Amino acid sequence: MQLEGIDHVAMGVRDVERSAKWYSEVLGFERLHEGVWGGVPTFVGKGNTGIALFPASQEAKPSAYREIRMLHLAFRADRENFLAAQRELEKRGIKFEFQDHEISHSIYFHDPDGHQLEITTYELDN
Repeated sequence: MQLEGIDHVAMGVRDVERSAKWYSEVLGFERLHEGVWGGVPTFVGKGNTGIALFPASQEAKPSAYREIRMLHLAFRADRENFLAAQRELEKRGIKFEFQDHEISHSIYFHDPDGHQLEITTYELDN
């Protein structure tokens, strides 16, 4: 088997339209496959990266229920765009945390539903 990479990540969100708008405005994603499947899921993406946004279930879960969940979704950027992303998040009032991972630098922040996102670069300034 020879895979080309990850096609998309499926995420449950409280408000699909709000999330599609947020990913488009903040991360520069575009709507993909509009009008297909009756709009469920709604796809957004850029380049080879896609996110399928599904309406989250509103059902209450038993208190003993433990979710298996995504820890974070990481996007790679070159150094210039890594710095531009920080400026854009600051401009929008979106808080982020910087981390130095020795081989890379990353910033972590959250989307409107609390999913943790990361932008990382392997181009370190010397």
